Amino acid sequence: MYRVESESEDGAAPGFGAGGRGDLPPEAPLDMPVQDLSRVPVSPADAVGYVGPLVQRRLFLIIGSFLFGLLAAQEMFTPLQSDGIDGIDAAFFLLFFGLFAWIAFGFLNAVAGLFVLLGRGPVPVVARSRPDLPRGRTAVLMPIYNEDVAAVSRRLAAMTGSIDRAGAADRFDFFILSDSHERAHTAEYLAFRRLREDSGAAVYYRRRPRNIARKPGNIAEWVRRFGGAYDYMLVLDADSLMTGGAMIRLATAIEARPTIGLLQTVPQLINGQTMFARWHQFASAVYGPVASAGLRWWSGTEATFWGHNAIVRVRAFAESCGLPELSEGSLLGGHIMSHDMVEAALLRRRGWAVHMVAMPEGSYEEFPPTMIDHSVRDRRWCQGNLQHLRLLGTAGLHWVSRLQLFMGASAYLTSPLWLLLLGAAIFEQLRADFDGFVLISSGWLLGLTFLMLIGPKIAALIALRMDRDLVRQLGGWPSIARGTLLEIVTSVITAPVIMLTQTMAIVDILRGRQSGWLPQRREAEGLDFAEVTRFYRWHIALGAAMMTAIALGIDGTIWTLPVAIGLLLTPATVWLTARADVGEWLVRRGWFVSPADHRRFEEGPGEAPELVLEPSFAIARGR
Repeated sequence: MYRVESESEDGAAPGFGAGGRGDLPPEAPLDMPVQDLSRVPVSPADAVGYVGPLVQRRLFLIIGSFLFGLLAAQEMFTPLQSDGIDGIDAAFFLLFFGLFAWIAFGFLNAVAGLFVLLGRGPVPVVARSRPDLPRGRTAVLMPIYNEDVAAVSRRLAAMTGSIDRAGAADRFDFFILSDSHERAHTAEYLAFRRLREDSGAAVYYRRRPRNIARKPGNIAEWVRRFGGAYDYMLVLDADSLMTGGAMIRLATAIEARPTIGLLQTVPQLINGQTMFARWHQFASAVYGPVASAGLRWWSGTEATFWGHNAIVRVRAFAESCGLPELSEGSLLGGHIMSHDMVEAALLRRRGWAVHMVAMPEGSYEEFPPTMIDHSVRDRRWCQGNLQHLRLLGTAGLHWVSRLQLFMGASAYLTSPLWLLLLGAAIFEQLRADFDGFVLISSGWLLGLTFLMLIGPKIAALIALRMDRDLVRQLGGWPSIARGTLLEIVTSVITAPVIMLTQTMAIVDILRGRQSGWLPQRREAEGLDFAEVTRFYRWHIALGAAMMTAIALGIDGTIWTLPVAIGLLLTPATVWLTARADVGEWLVRRGWFVSPADHRRFEEGPGEAPELVLEPSFAIARGR
């Protein structure tokens, strides 16, 4: 019988003694100082070589979004001028301008991505080759928190087996970094021992007795204890999966470019069973290539970090990314929750390049199975991203890093602002002092709004014509057309639900209610309808109030009809999309088919998909 031990309070690793393999390797401490965000760090001159017209690209997006927002807001503002202008009208103008500019940014990003892909031409068959093995050592880190032990073990077994078949088991060590409760420790430890016995690569396990600062604290503790023995760390989530070839490609790529501090892949979604998860798998496969191509096109060396499926230079991370705890006495204080974007900004602050890379396959993750599970995770991300507003004044940040931090917060702030805009539009209609007042005076503004919203999907479908293999994996064009239509309808119905959910989350955060740290549910067969109704009772109430106002003929309320319908349908929508049998039924009939429905985790010895660094992101010189 195995002797189950937890790590002692002083940090000593449990094990078998001098003669056996311990649960942890010998410690190799690495200093990771906490960063002073109020002072520009003393660092060497910026070693990132500038290649490519990044300034022009960014100006295209920023100025273009500004002009689209100004054009739309001016048209919306025209009828307001008929009875004079006051402060309320000016506030309405600014609100509409900001929100329209936000959707215009997404549209222009997709347009840029489309032209990048059109310039690349037809997508060739995925190239596989035997990459050179990296000289340096890489630690593959999987932080876990009360996860399904069997599922985590399956993913780790697949990855260790893949790296072993690729002939790189001596270059990659795997660490299971547990923050789980004490009651989960025994199951985790026994699973680890079984995994280690069957693995050709080194596998280690550590459970923190005090899970301080959540995942960033977990990673930082590993860096300070073991980081000195490794050149790179490949950070995963508990639902991440990567092939051995993909891991090798990332390690050799970062090794060949000494000024790069982080390479972020764009993971593909897999293993979805419910309608909700399959919907997002399909949408990610169809729309993702254009969106990510646009993001890579303008982000350059100031790309972001998503906290998983990315490789990081350990010493760069240690010198740059020691996160301070924000003052508890103020709003949005405490440990930094959405750490990843902040760490990318801090790496760039020290002169390290941060890139997003294209990898046609080999990097995967899973998506929450239901809207309720997604909202729980989204609530935590909301609080973390709002913390970014406090970090915008950090000394020494690149302006693009500040922009990305602001955009991360804005992704949640737009929800209450859209709700406020609906209310403001009704108020403007009610206070008009003459008959015949119409807030939207021209049809072309509605057409422009529709173009901004549907344009990224059209761009994605145009680009998809060049990737015959992806079209085949999506079931062919008839299946893609059906899936796109259903995706649009589902998105329209669920948009009001997400808007109100995020608004309520922000209100809770402003009231001082913390998100907590709950384990994520990775799989679901369905939800109880009564549970769903209770969870979304405020959505139903607001939808009923809107519908009542429409029935009473209150001026301006007719524009809220799509929102009211979406809110009233919330219980049925959430219940239906949470069902695995519905997801399976749709895929069998050619709806929401995705590459994940055809893909198996297989890879020949030494084979790996090509990794693409955009030519304009080339590094001019090393450190």
